[in-house]
Formats: sequence, C-alpha cells, structure tokens
Amino acid sequence: MNSLYAFAALLVLALVARPWIVDALAAPVVRTVATVFVAICVQALPFLVLGVLVSGAIAAFVSPAALRRVLPNRTGAAVPVAGLAGLALPGCECASVPVARRLIGQGVPEAVALTFLLAAPAVNPVVLVATAVAFPGEPGMVVARAAGSLATACVMGWLWQRAGRAEWIAARVRTPAPQGGNRWAVFAESARHDLVSAGGLLVVGALVASCLSVLVPASWTAGLADDWLLAVLVMAALAVVLALCSEADAFVAASLSAMPLVPRLVFLVVGPAVDVKLVALQAGTFGRAFAARFAPATFVVAVLCGLAAGVLVLGVR
Repeated sequence: MNSLYAFAALLVLALVARPWIVDALAAPVVRTVATVFVAICVQALPFLVLGVLVSGAIAAFVSPAALRRVLPNRTGAAVPVAGLAGLALPGCECASVPVARRLIGQGVPEAVALTFLLAAPAVNPVVLVATAVAFPGEPGMVVARAAGSLATACVMGWLWQRAGRAEWIAARVRTPAPQGGNRWAVFAESARHDLVSAGGLLVVGALVASCLSVLVPASWTAGLADDWLLAVLVMAALAVVLALCSEADAFVAASLSAMPLVPRLVFLVVGPAVDVKLVALQAGTFGRAFAARFAPATFVVAVLCGLAAGVLVLGVR
C-alpha cells in the first residue's frame, strides 16, 4: 500500500511540474543525451538477452560435473583449461559465482573454480561478438580483450594455487548443493533474475556514458588522452563502479570515443573481473575474508593484464 501511495504522489508531482519538465526535455543537451542513451541500449539489448538466455540454460541444463570430467588432474594444468572452458560455457558475472561455488562443492580445486569464475563472463562468444559489433573498425579489440581477460583469469588461478588458503573460503561452500527440481523452472527463474539485474545495470551504465559523452568538456578527455596512467586508472575505476553486464559493456566503452583505445580495453578487462556487485556476491557466497583478499588482487592483475594486452595488440593508442 505504501508503494501505491508513493506512485500516486509521484504522478501528482509530475503533473504539477509538467511545464518545467517539458522545457527541460526540450533543451538541446538533454536531447543529445537521450539520443546517445537510446543508441547504446538498442545496440546492447540483443546481446544482453542472448547472454541471459545462454546463462539460464547453463544454470538449468549443464552440470558442473561436466566441466570437472574434462579437467586435468594437476591443478596447474587445469587452470588454463578452466579458463578456455569459458568459451564453451558462457555466463554473466552474476551466474559465474554460483557455478564456481557448485564446482568447489563437487570437489574441483579452488584455483580451477576461481579461474572459471573470472573467465566465463569475459571470454565467451556472446561477449566477443558484442565487442566486435561495438568496435567495427577495431578487430584488435576483440583479440586484446580475449587475451587480457584470459590472462587475468589464469594468473589469478595460479596465484590462488600458490598463495590461497582454504580458511579464507567459508566452509559452507564445500558442501555439495542439492540437486533436482524442474529444469525449465530453473531456466526461467535464472533468465528472469539475470535480465532484471543486468538490464537495470545496463540502463544505469548507458545513462552515465551518455552524460559523460555530452557533458564532460573535451579538454578533460584530451587531458586524459595525454596522461595514459591517469586514463587507465580512471577507466578501471569506472568499470568497478558502473558494474555493467559483460554482454553490454563494450557498447558503453565504444560510446566513450574521446578516450584512447587502451584505457577503454582496460575498462573491458576489469569490469567482468571485479566490480561492486561482484564483490558483494563474492562476500555473500565465499565469505568476507575471501572477498577482502580476492577482489583487490583481481583488480591489480586485471589492470596489468589489460594494459599489457592493449600495448601488445593495439599499440600505444
């Protein structure tokens, strides 16, 4: 009932303020922001929906045991295999966290499960095709994104194998998850949940990107273009704060055309690996001790791997 009252009050307020709202919407700057916002959403939405459907299908019909059967027995060798498995078993960042938890619960080494957690939302075909569409004149962005993201996942897997401790992950994670239930119901619920959460984040990200592209003075972006280190750090921090879905983040990065390519690549490598929503999910799933160590390390590794991949594949631009 309270929500109904709030909605009614909002309608009354909109009617009273209608003249001022119409005048504000008629401003050229607002029309430009709206045009860029709609363009980003329209471009990204098909890939977002496709990614959500694929993620839901994996949650419902693909058992984590299928990945476990193809992994080498040696953890060090299994880490890159788990990274490459992201090409065949795509999913968004939100979906990869429970999948990694199920893998650990089924006895998969933690380093391998965490590698898959980082690789699946970053190197899967939906994300790479979306990147190619968002950057039609820059095929190197696809190669660089795949290389930087895969390197991030593998380096973090090997780091955890070497320095990670079992007590940093909550004991409940190692309890096998119950099986059963209607798979189509799981598919529908997973797809609905991912679409609602990722769609809302896409809208927020598109709104921020459209405002930045119009309202930020050209001199500021020109200054960032001249200061590579600052541009990389700004884009990396923006990726963490915006928390975009990996199926849609390339279109937001492409809209920031005044920024150099390599900082935008760092944005695309960091985003699927660590952002505010992922930190919260990891803390709730694996425990705060895990998130407090894993997230900062992942951020540093993702920035370095994205920067290295950008310089090697794209050059200094």
